[in-house]
Amino acid sequence: MQVVTRWKNQFAAIGGVILAAGFFVSTQSPVQAQAAYGSYIGAGAAFGVTNGGGGPSEDYNTSGSFAVRYKFLRAPISLRTQVLVGGNGVAVVPTVSYDIPINWQGDAYIAAGASIVRGDNTPIGNKNSFVIQPGVDYSLPNTSLMLYTNAIVAFDGYKSSNGTAVSIQAGAGLRF
Repeated sequence: MQVVTRWKNQFAAIGGVILAAGFFVSTQSPVQAQAAYGSYIGAGAAFGVTNGGGGPSEDYNTSGSFAVRYKFLRAPISLRTQVLVGGNGVAVVPTVSYDIPINWQGDAYIAAGASIVRGDNTPIGNKNSFVIQPGVDYSLPNTSLMLYTNAIVAFDGYKSSNGTAVSIQAGAGLRF
């Protein structure tokens, strides 16, 4: 019961952050713009919100997160990689995204790729799997700073239960 309560509390907190971000973005005046201009490298945190149910190696996990985005300038496509480091494992998540401009500073995206897991305990499970990654990038005006947040949904991400693993990431980066 404690696990369910913890999951509900985390889900409610994450939902609140997503709603607040959506409200902020929706209050910005829409323009025809290129998706948040530029590539970036960043760091932040990752929070596992699912539990595989197979013991300690499939429990919730919080870890450090490193993100890289390479933006193709003439197409709404980006190559992205997230590296989740912490617990007893490391997960590398390379993806290709379709970027949707929101305004001059921000874009939303949907990405598909794979999780490559080494070790027993990461926020996105303990098994290599196919992933979907929705997210938002926001470029702070008149700076080289970016803020990003995303979710990684790893299908069949757990070894013992074959369940779906979900992790939420947030961080800041520098454009290049």
